[in-house]
Amino acid sequence: MGNGNRDCLLQRGFIFTPASLPYSSTLTAQGRDAPDCDQGVTTPTMRQEHRHLMGPPEHAACGLDAMAFNKVDRQSVNSGWPNRIAIAAILFLTIAIAPTSYAAEDFSAYLQFFANAKPPEVAVRPTNRALCYDAFAILHSGESKTPVFVAEKLNRATIARTGEKRTNNFFADARLRNSERATLEDYKGSSFDRGHMAPAGDMTTAQAMAQSFSLANMVPQAPEHNRGVWAKSVEMATRKYAARASGDVFIITGPMYVPSIAQSPSIGAGHVRVPKYIFKLVYDQNKNKAWAHWHENNNTTRASMPISYAELVKRTGIDFLTGVRLQQ
Repeated sequence: MGNGNRDCLLQRGFIFTPASLPYSSTLTAQGRDAPDCDQGVTTPTMRQEHRHLMGPPEHAACGLDAMAFNKVDRQSVNSGWPNRIAIAAILFLTIAIAPTSYAAEDFSAYLQFFANAKPPEVAVRPTNRALCYDAFAILHSGESKTPVFVAEKLNRATIARTGEKRTNNFFADARLRNSERATLEDYKGSSFDRGHMAPAGDMTTAQAMAQSFSLANMVPQAPEHNRGVWAKSVEMATRKYAARASGDVFIITGPMYVPSIAQSPSIGAGHVRVPKYIFKLVYDQNKNKAWAHWHENNNTTRASMPISYAELVKRTGIDFLTGVRLQQ
């Protein structure tokens, strides 16, 4: 059984151990009446394809492989105090040892996307979920219904293998709960593009290309910005740099909501939040140097000089390069 299906079972009333805490800090009944886990995928054909799109189980939600799933027999739950006490004990432990930031085990299947195999230090929120794909990893926010960040690793070898045919088959990611994910209808008629955070142009295989069109990898992006200065002066420029680099180049892309997610404008019935800014961090491991592109998300934004890593951390409040001491 793939992790995507197990995540759906999780929504339907499966208990999870404290090892799965980054996905939730409490046991709730919210997901037990969850609709079909394939809901939100565009067509019957896409639903069938989606079951295979994520590849082997380790390509699903990153941290789920380490989880212990124990089905709750609802009759036994209601039948006696011993079961209730056991569940209460699990609930207590779940709350008591909740982590304060995401750790390596949350992305255990794909630590190669992070410098020093260490994910960024991001405060845990109840609806944030770690998702893995063939060519990138996402920390997804169920509040904004967009990524918190998307991590990639590029180098000469990966750039040499790019050039896959673009599919344009956008889809709602069925591994996310309905209440936490964007849908195609949310973007329809919104005047915003579905803007890739891990660009389609970075993908090296047909499967990776298909995966990059998950709406979990998108933010509502101003169309002129998405197709113009961002595509040419940021995404293409980053690929050109990686093709010249002597080693690995780690990329982290994401949105910034100002003043907050809740106070940001939204699109669609699902209230997918529109970011004020979009950033792309570039870290050259061999040179131990980093910089970031920081763009306002509107149609009039023009190319600008990158900002320093320190400035990016100041603006976002996130240490993306955990444990890295950059060359000044």
